Amino acid sequence: MSPKKLKRPGARERLVETAERLFYAEGIRAVGIDRIIAEAGVAKMSLYNHFDSKDDLILAVLEYREQKFDAMYESSMAKHAKAGRQPLEAFFGALKDWFKSPGFRGCMFINSFVELADANHAGAVFSSEHKKRFHASLANAIAESHGKQTAKERTPQIALLVEGAIITAALSGSPKPADHAKSAAIKLLS
Repeated sequence: MSPKKLKRPGARERLVETAERLFYAEGIRAVGIDRIIAEAGVAKMSLYNHFDSKDDLILAVLEYREQKFDAMYESSMAKHAKAGRQPLEAFFGALKDWFKSPGFRGCMFINSFVELADANHAGAVFSSEHKKRFHASLANAIAESHGKQTAKERTPQIALLVEGAIITAALSGSPKPADHAKSAAIKLLS
């Protein structure tokens, strides 16, 4: 019996996955279309069959990144919850796990929003909306641990701690900002 041959992802998937890897590692503006095409192993026409412009590719990459990030974060939170941590502790445990992941370079959505420099760019709008969804996940963790009213009052403050921890972890190359943000959040909630 011969081993099953793995199906190679289609051109669109290879373009998105390659662009996501390169954009996260090096930045959106630093990576050109020709490099993405070469590393994805597709013809230039394939890119334009799937995306009208680099801006369309950027949006597709951010949508893909959100799915990938959300799955990773939910899995990490579930692992911490299974270990007996309360929802907010699981949220911060997942944050620290993310900071420790290979190649961590901060939040792709923050990085993209800043790099795109136009708040009306579809990628910037998507990045902003992603942050709202991420903060809603934080609010759910707070509500499960401390009630809905506390979540409503404290989520904006704790979200600032989380966002600061993300940037500080990227700048310092250390996962410790997750612990500092968790400690400050616990003080805010007590």
